[in-house]
Amino acid sequence: MSPPQRPRRPTFLGPRAMDSLESPGDPTSRDAAAHATARLLVEGAQGSGDAGVAARLVALADDQGLELLAELWADAPPESLPGALWRLYVLRQWVHAAPSEAARQFDEGRRRAPVLEVVAGVADPPGPDEVRAQVDAVLAGVATGDFAGTLDRAAAFARVVAVGRADLADSTGWTPEVDDRTDAEESLTTSAARLVRTAEHLEACAGRWRSGSLL
Repeated sequence: MSPPQRPRRPTFLGPRAMDSLESPGDPTSRDAAAHATARLLVEGAQGSGDAGVAARLVALADDQGLELLAELWADAPPESLPGALWRLYVLRQWVHAAPSEAARQFDEGRRRAPVLEVVAGVADPPGPDEVRAQVDAVLAGVATGDFAGTLDRAAAFARVVAVGRADLADSTGWTPEVDDRTDAEESLTTSAARLVRTAEHLEACAGRWRSGSLL
């Protein structure tokens, strides 16, 4: 009797990446596995020459579950390749879970950060469909574009949203339906500050990618 098959994985991730998880659970092994899977995904996506890879990359969390990606990358250092990928997927997941809130926060923030709005690349006016399309385009850029530029776009989007989130909290006491941490007790001010830190980590990763030190 043949052994059971692995669950389906995106072809650009491949069995080598998943096999790297089958190691002892000590921090050193987990860190090595996180970096190995992240590198295989990015290099496989960029070198595939397959037009469908970008679409599969965007839908990775939808198809495989954010829990699997957390197992891969959530504990990695924030200024590392797996740390960057984790933040890209969490940001996309939040926007897809609460597109109206994301659009409202971005629209509020862009009034204070017009230069960052241009870098983020959200269509005007920024409605729910536009912010969803933007975060999907950012993830697609991992496969089809300059990876450092992809990280910069995500960082700019996060900064604009953070500004809008803080302004809305200060001016109206508004509370979101879904927070990007799903923590109802967290204040919007604290949440905005955390989102700024996410942007800072993504910007640092972009710089490390350009210098060749992120891989």
